[in-house]
Amino acid sequence: MACEITKEGNLLKVALNGRFVANVAPGVRDDILAQLSDGMNVLFDLSNMVHIDSSGLGVLVQVLQKAKASGGKVVLAALQPAPKIVFDITKVSRVFEIVPTVEDAKF
Repeated sequence: MACEITKEGNLLKVALNGRFVANVAPGVRDDILAQLSDGMNVLFDLSNMVHIDSSGLGVLVQVLQKAKASGGKVVLAALQPAPKIVFDITKVSRVFEIVPTVEDAKF
């Protein structure tokens, strides 16, 4: 799995590509949290994420908690059908703002 993180002002863009699973989740979490500062918003581009497990979901929730605690917002964009099933079954989709495309994200 590849994770590309870019900062644009007060926005941290995170593009996840491939399988977001247990063996990569801790490293991705550490990379994101190291760059996440107070009041920063996070946009996850999930257009190329093909699978997610509970470890990956846990990372997304941790980022959401940290961002919200410091006044930021998290938006998930372009969630694909296969990973969406995991979000729906676990009901994690209820805690995130999910938009159809990266361009639809508003901060």
